[in-house]
Amino acid sequence: MFGYVLPLLGGLPQEESERFRQIYCGLCHTLKRRCGNASRMILNYDFTFLAILLSGEEKPRYGRSRCPASPFHERAYQEQSGALDLAADESVILAYWQLRDGVADHRLWGGLKYRAAAAALLPAYRRAARFRPEFDRETQRSLSRLAELERGNCPSMDQAADTFAQLLAAAADGLTEERKRRVLRQLLYHLGRWIYLVDAADDLKEDFQSGNYNPLIPRFSLREGALDEPSRKEFTATLDHSVHMIATAYELWDFGDWSTILETTIYTGLFQVGKAVLDGEFHTGFLGKKER
Repeated sequence: MFGYVLPLLGGLPQEESERFRQIYCGLCHTLKRRCGNASRMILNYDFTFLAILLSGEEKPRYGRSRCPASPFHERAYQEQSGALDLAADESVILAYWQLRDGVADHRLWGGLKYRAAAAALLPAYRRAARFRPEFDRETQRSLSRLAELERGNCPSMDQAADTFAQLLAAAADGLTEERKRRVLRQLLYHLGRWIYLVDAADDLKEDFQSGNYNPLIPRFSLREGALDEPSRKEFTATLDHSVHMIATAYELWDFGDWSTILETTIYTGLFQVGKAVLDGEFHTGFLGKKER
């Protein structure tokens, strides 16, 4: 739903770029198989990154298939795995409740696109929620808490970010291996915090004009829809701290064949995305269009 966690494929060796594309396609196939064709509309890099993090040490199996994105040529894709199943289910649940949150945040006409997307995703959500009822409940609880903070115009940027971070950390709870679960909870917590804050920066001008809640506005007492230089420096330090904490958690686990992709994303991609958002260049093709 956000599309900020980019692996910068152009900077990867061809073999690693292909590996990423195969799990990206594998998640797309898994979404269709488990939750129906409509669920494919939520596919993005963030959810693929989640699938990679959740992947175990087993050797992936690959198939070949045509699809709407490649109707004339078969493409290799990663076949079914527990990690892909978990990532697909959690992605659908998270995407659905974010769409419902979008409905609540907009008036009738402004919320039409969110209503339509939520209605299209509803059958997929119901299937995913049956598979992952605990994650569904945690997602609803976290977004409900976040909505309360937004209605109260919460002045604490950290408190709002923490609520979303707790939600994303819960995505690791489906893992059975305790040590990896603890590591990923920490990594996903700080990633969730980073995503929430980057998204707030990306939406700052629009939220300021519409009057929607944005944690940066009360935090920096903004009187226009942009950060001044001192506020930007302070906010950049906050983003960078989250990335450093992500990296600290990452170093506690051996991610095997996925290490190159993950390291490129964490140590380079997140910093560049954050800068591009703050520079207003994220939607100009510099790093790719933000996914919705």
